[in-house]
Amino acid sequence: MSKDTVIRLEDVWKIYPMGEVKVEALRGITLKIGRGEFVAITGASGSGKSTMMNLVGCLDKPTRGKIFLDDKDISSMSESRLAEIRGKKIGFVFQQFNLIPTLTALENVMLPMEFQNLSASKIKERAKKLMEQVGLGDRMHHKPTELSGGQAQRVAIARSLANDPEVILADEPTGNLDSKTGQYIMNFLCEMHEKEGKTVVMVTHDIELVNFAKRIVKLKDGQIDSDQEGSLALFDNKKDAGGRRK
Repeated sequence: MSKDTVIRLEDVWKIYPMGEVKVEALRGITLKIGRGEFVAITGASGSGKSTMMNLVGCLDKPTRGKIFLDDKDISSMSESRLAEIRGKKIGFVFQQFNLIPTLTALENVMLPMEFQNLSASKIKERAKKLMEQVGLGDRMHHKPTELSGGQAQRVAIARSLANDPEVILADEPTGNLDSKTGQYIMNFLCEMHEKEGKTVVMVTHDIELVNFAKRIVKLKDGQIDSDQEGSLALFDNKKDAGGRRK
């Protein structure tokens, strides 16, 4: 799998003015994420995890420093251009699902494709396939309030894949789910990484989720405290020449 850089942060700072006080959420972050990596961003509350997610996801801009996505400097782009980049290259999975309650599950999955140059028939066809892929072919016409938390998160994952993004950003993806459903969600993200080569960047403080990643970047006080291989990477290294687990 190619490891050319898909995300690059160069001396990124994010400072929030709070009256007379300036809060330094990120302080000089420099980081490269290779195409096809599964990276967990972790750290205590207030370490800067969510701020980094928002910056990488084109939801916010750095106070200073540069952020590159596929070698394009997104830190200096206009809001409309950022929205375009988000729609094509990034899929989001949030803890709160963020489904639109007035739309059916199928319509929620179709929504990101409405802003691309696709025919209505192609949009609906792809949305149906994605719903089936996450095991919800029989829940397409249900509203979010008619779904369990696990089903809603699976719809959110299907929606994140709608435009076949290069990068999936997952923010505490199992935070509101029971352990069995959480395991299903993580297995699915691993499958997207392993079989489809998606770059997965997951923000979490949950050590059990961190263990799914092949690389773990720990933040502390807005800076990188450590950057190391995760347990899956170490496990993958224990394969014999035929690709089997030792």
